[in-house]
Amino acid sequence: MSSVTSAPGRAEVEARTLRSDRWWVSPAVTFGVLFLFVVYATWRAFEDRHYFAEPYLSPFYSPCLATSCAPGSSDFGAAAGDWWRLSPALLILVFPLGFRLTCYYYRKAYYRAFWLSPPACAVAEPHRRYSGETRFPLVLQNAHRYFFYAALVFNVILTWDAILGFRNEDGEWGHMGLGTVVLLANAALLTVYTLSCHSCRHVVGGRLKHFSRHPVRYRLWTYVSRLNARHMLFAWLSLFSVAIADLYVRLLATDMFSDPRFF
Repeated sequence: MSSVTSAPGRAEVEARTLRSDRWWVSPAVTFGVLFLFVVYATWRAFEDRHYFAEPYLSPFYSPCLATSCAPGSSDFGAAAGDWWRLSPALLILVFPLGFRLTCYYYRKAYYRAFWLSPPACAVAEPHRRYSGETRFPLVLQNAHRYFFYAALVFNVILTWDAILGFRNEDGEWGHMGLGTVVLLANAALLTVYTLSCHSCRHVVGGRLKHFSRHPVRYRLWTYVSRLNARHMLFAWLSLFSVAIADLYVRLLATDMFSDPRFF
């Protein structure tokens, strides 16, 4: 004998959600913080000034590759030449922005906060259709791996900028100011954020069938996995650090105050 078990369809729930907690707080805060960062970063990128205060260079303008860069800020040369007439920041921001925009955590954050897709767990979304990331423009999210490689290069450049912070205004080494600490902290947080990325975890240990045959990659994979567990924390800390580092350089460049020197 064969028995057939019929299961009822999904429950008909008319309410948008049955949650009684303040589920809207998290997406609202995320929306506010990301919106303010986008406004600030856009303004600074197009301002095209107050981004260099010897020996500190804003991370929004590093590396500065145009001939229009402030004197002393082009440590890697003016590769863009004279043809670029807009802000030098627009030459390079597409790479760190692309990495952060396609980040797996940030996708979740701004999908919920800006597109309400969905607003929160167990909360119905207002969209009738869902195609995932299979159509334009969301299909471009698959470029995250390549932005990850670019982010690694920028981490090295920003670390070098922080090392240059051990100079004084005359270019002499052996000095350290508060700006040095700010740039070092920003470079460290951006590096940890990049290394905790899901793509980094896959690059290090993905597609391995036998970890025992790759002990070095397995050990690296365990380290990256520990960082990956705190990827959300590093994502927010690095977002604040890069804005603070840029703001600090701008305050110095506009003579709002002098950089405190420790030695």
